[in-house]
Parts: sequence; C-alpha cells; structure tokens
Amino acid sequence: MGSPGFLSSIFVIQTMKKHILTTSYSEYASDAELPGNDLELLKTARNAAKNAYAPYSKFQVGAALKLENGIVVIGNNQENAAYPSGLCAERVAIFSAGANYPDYAVDAIAVCCVTENNSGKPFSPCGACRQVLGEYENRGGKPMRIILGGMKGPIFIINSVKDLLPLAFEGEQLKK
Repeated sequence: MGSPGFLSSIFVIQTMKKHILTTSYSEYASDAELPGNDLELLKTARNAAKNAYAPYSKFQVGAALKLENGIVVIGNNQENAAYPSGLCAERVAIFSAGANYPDYAVDAIAVCCVTENNSGKPFSPCGACRQVLGEYENRGGKPMRIILGGMKGPIFIINSVKDLLPLAFEGEQLKK
C-alpha cells in the first residue's frame, strides 16, 4: 500500500494486430467463357435445381460435385414445412458423396440458384454450407473449387472454401 496522499495507478497497455481478409475469385461473363469441364458441372447443377423441392421459398438450388475419381454427385435443396428440417443443395450433394464415396476428395462443386425473378447473379452458399464444405475440403486434403452460377449471367469461380470462409471452425481445434 502506498502512503497517504499517494495514488498509484497501473496502466495495462494492450496491443492489437490488425489483419485484412480477402476473397479471391474469377468472374466469367457467360457460359461461353467458362472452361469445358466447369461448364458441364454447372449444367448438371442447373438440371439438379429444376428438381429441387422448394414449395415454400420457391428458391430452387442445385449442386453438382465432381470427385477426384471423376464421379459426379448431385443434390438439390429439400424443404420441409417443419423448418429447419430441410437441407441445402450443397449439403445434400456433399453428404451423399461422403456416404457413398468416403475415400475420394471433392475436386469441384457447382451451385446454381433459380428464383422466380432470377437476375442471373450467382448466390453464395449459406454459412452452414460453407462450414460443411470446409470440413470436406480439410478431409480431402486439397482445395475444393466452387463454381457459382445462375441460369444465365456471370459465373464466379472460387479456388478454395477458405476464400469463402477464411476463419472456419476446424476439427483440429477440438483435439487440443
């Protein structure tokens, strides 16, 4: 204790590091510019979207993923009146691939959204799908390319899930 009349103060100086996160992606104006394999995968996702079960949102989404062994697996969103019992197209496809082909990494996934007033602009996967895609990217041990497109208009290609979800929760955090 200090003597009477003496005030002691302790100042804690904290340092903060600032980081900037960036997303890297390629944009193609139309199907005509897209490389052949990517275009075929996107067309498969578009066809899958047409069969989506979306009676409530009218927001049909299709996904097609290509495994490293060349197999293509599709999925589409499946809604349910007891929301949130439905499932997004990306997770339908990736869980199907994981259940049927657990030993193969995903090379790429194409996602296509169809809405009643589709502007043609691609939609990005929701946060839950980003997390699941990240888990499977880590599981496969290599980057998973993501192709985002609508029925028309621009197409975005992202080279890794890490560009969509840079600070993902990873299973390694649970092992420590």
